Amino acid sequence: MNIPVKNNVSWVGKIDWDLRKFHGNELSTHRGSTYNSYLIREEKIALIDTVWGPFAKEYVKNLSSEIDLKNIDYVIANHGETDHSGALPELMRQIPDTPVYCTANGVKSLKGQYHEEWDFKVVKTGDRLSLGKKELVFIEAPMLHWPDSMFCYLTGDNILFSNDAFGEHLASEFMFNDLVDTSELMYEALKYYANILT
Repeated sequence: MNIPVKNNVSWVGKIDWDLRKFHGNELSTHRGSTYNSYLIREEKIALIDTVWGPFAKEYVKNLSSEIDLKNIDYVIANHGETDHSGALPELMRQIPDTPVYCTANGVKSLKGQYHEEWDFKVVKTGDRLSLGKKELVFIEAPMLHWPDSMFCYLTGDNILFSNDAFGEHLASEFMFNDLVDTSELMYEALKYYANILT
């Protein structure tokens, strides 16, 4: 599924209508969840995050219908947790030489989970990655809610890819908060903040 976000940015993630528990039995997700992944097509092409592992093959198949995977110049791993990185091994089998940008703790997390020696590029707050006329600016956000967490900001379009910071578990075909029932949003956001971020 491809949903336009703005200009050359599209959402290429996965809506999980069936998810009812997250982190084992720790958190109920009665409204499902959504795994966010974004494709930025400028002079250089960047992919931000992937989706949960059980959807890896479907994700890579869908992504390859959107773009020749070999045209992806950069993979950005904002967070190593498997709902963000679970499809990374399947993707990297197709494009093994594509650099993966993440924090130093992100390298530890991804290597620890997947035991792969991908072409990791460590970034820290203030580092920039040129996509042509626009740049991705990286912002480390440790312990929000894992040590490896980071955000990235796309100049020109002024989009903050905020990882889990403003997250919630909600499955919806509507990708923008002004299209979804506000009471549902606030309930799920409060629950997420209390259980995941604090």
